[in-house]
Parts: sequence; C-alpha cells; structure tokens
Amino acid sequence: MIEGKYHLRPLAGRDIDALYAISLATGLSGGDASALYDDPTLMGAIYSVPYAVLSPETAFVAEDRSGVAGYVIGALDTLAFEAQLEATWWPRLRGNYAEPPRATQTLWTADERRIAQIYHPRRTPLTVAEAFPSHVHINLLPRAQRQGIGTALLSIWFERVRTLGASGIHAGVNPGNSGALAFWQARGMTCLPPISETTVWLGGAIEYLG
Repeated sequence: MIEGKYHLRPLAGRDIDALYAISLATGLSGGDASALYDDPTLMGAIYSVPYAVLSPETAFVAEDRSGVAGYVIGALDTLAFEAQLEATWWPRLRGNYAEPPRATQTLWTADERRIAQIYHPRRTPLTVAEAFPSHVHINLLPRAQRQGIGTALLSIWFERVRTLGASGIHAGVNPGNSGALAFWQARGMTCLPPISETTVWLGGAIEYLG
C-alpha cells in the first residue's frame, strides 16, 4: 500500500480493460488522447495489452478504490518479445483492420496512423536492445501521479526482472513528454543514440537504477 490508498499487485486478466483505458488516457504525450481516436482500443492494443498476454510475469498495477490507476510493464528480452509480437500478436490484429493506403498517408486519421503501426511496427534499434536487453513502460492516470506510486511500481518491477536475470534496461519516450523524460533520468537512465523525431531512448545498467 502507498499512503494507505494504493495497492500494488501483479497484473491479472481482469485488468485488461484498464490497460486499454489508461493507454488512451495517457496517449497524447502523457495527456488524454481520447478525442483523437474513433477506436479507443488502438493505443492499448499497441502499447500495453500485448504485455498482459505475452509477458504477464513482468507486469504490475496500482489500484485504489476507483480501480486500476496505473501500471508498469516490460519484457526481459526485447528482441525475443518483438519476435513474439510478429509471430502472434500483430497477425491477430491485422485480421481486424485493413492496412491504410500509402497513397493517402498525408490525410491519415489518428486511427489510420496507429493501424499502419500494426502493419509496420516500430522496432527497437539493435544498438539499444543489445546494450540494454530489457525494456519497461510505466503509465499513471493523473489521480495517481506525483505520489510516489510510479517509483514504487518501478521498484517492484526492477526486483522482479533482477530475479529473472536482467542486466541493462531501456525505455522509449515521446520527445514531447518532458515529464516522462525527467522521470527516467531521475532514476539513473541516460539518453542513448539514435535520436529520432518519434522516440528518445534511455538506458542504464540495472545495478545503477533505482
């Protein structure tokens, strides 16, 4: 419990709907993206729910009386996880959505841009995944922010992946999400090449992170 209010626990199957909701509510550089999407499940289907299915042993949630207010997810072996996505997760989703035509890319809606990611997923740069093989994501709803909950969730996650043999950890952050960038830097991660318009990569050896 955090200040007697939040319960931190392993993610369970009943939390899937919460992952979809939180991913959407934090999907605009940490802010609410619900006004952008006709399909409210797309953000979660890409960024959070695959972990509940493919790597539940490295997924934890923070829950209060109103429900799940945040989560930490990740994978011990990024390259193996991305291979699993390509083998099982993305094909399933591709069966639900038609690929947007490239000829109209400049006119794509937010939904179509995410659907295009399902057909052409962004891969972690090999230099990042080889130097820091494990990766982590954390998302909190506004009501759970600035209370130490993110730090507490991350502590549990670090403890779990240490027992599984993790060495280096990386995270990817939207360049517009200054709060997330500061969060990871405060925990010992440093910025890594390559630099892109869509992602700032950060990483660190697990023994120095906290």
